[in-house]
Amino acid sequence: MTQTPTRPQAHAQFTVPAKHPMVTVLGSGDALLRVIENAFPATDIHVRGNEIRAVGDAAEVALIQRLFDEMMLVLRTGQPMTEDAVERSIAMLRSAGNGDGTASETPAEVLTQNILSNRGRTIRPKTLNQKRYVDAIDQHTVVFGIGPAGTGKTYLAMAKAVQALQSKQVNRIILTRPAVEAGERLGFLPGTLYEKIDPYLRPLYDALHDMLDPDSIPRLMAAGTIEVAPLAYMRGRTLNDAFIILDEAQNTSPEQMKMFLTRLGFDSKIVITGDITQIDLPGGGTKSGLRQVQEILEGLDDVHFSRLTSQDVVRHKLVGRIVDAYEKYDSQNGRRT
Repeated sequence: MTQTPTRPQAHAQFTVPAKHPMVTVLGSGDALLRVIENAFPATDIHVRGNEIRAVGDAAEVALIQRLFDEMMLVLRTGQPMTEDAVERSIAMLRSAGNGDGTASETPAEVLTQNILSNRGRTIRPKTLNQKRYVDAIDQHTVVFGIGPAGTGKTYLAMAKAVQALQSKQVNRIILTRPAVEAGERLGFLPGTLYEKIDPYLRPLYDALHDMLDPDSIPRLMAAGTIEVAPLAYMRGRTLNDAFIILDEAQNTSPEQMKMFLTRLGFDSKIVITGDITQIDLPGGGTKSGLRQVQEILEGLDDVHFSRLTSQDVVRHKLVGRIVDAYEKYDSQNGRRT
């Protein structure tokens, strides 16, 4: 009987500097340590005083050593580590170890990149793809953020818009959405035109309230510094010196998408967000402008497509699994939207 050779065991020891209490590294009730132990079940991790020791497979031990190094870099900025941040750090390190050569950013670089701070709360990317999306907005004039619900496409774009306004890179923010939802037509909804379109634009208002003093928003909107309007209101305009966001772009027709893109004026930036798996256009004959534009503009200079996946979902963990389940179902049933 041939015995399978055992892989050599590696040892690593990590010393937590005295200025960092162990609870910041291990978590309250050792919650962070449990996340690490669950992610590396074949490795023994021992804690004594401010010393952390790992024994196991060489590659896994090296990854744990790197993880603690990254955690300390984050803690040195004054930002606490959370269970979610540890899980995402492990995922990033494992991805970098797969040898695809694309992950040049470290977990600490991703988790400590601040976009916007307001009322004691800081908005920052939480995944590698989110960081690359945010960086692309800085580097390109037109950026498409395409991905499933909960990946931060719109929220991060709006944070960048507010940042650009506050730093005087632009004079105004324009937020727009196509007024198309499953089965509802504006003409059949009760109320005035404003009352009819308000439900479609409400998610944009909600995000603004997270990022700005709520009392300042009516004043900024009255002055035209912030405009929230349906996509139809963009026709015939040239938008200069503005940060423009088109949300729910999967519900644009090809004609609407072309109309919107050609509104771009001088010293402006456009971010277009959408999810091509959630198209609510009526009937089966209308093609999504967001689906088509990828075929037309991919590779064009100063236009960037950022694609986010279920791995970038930053809502409840179950949301990512739900997205994956739907993608699997659609692929098995040959569904195309």
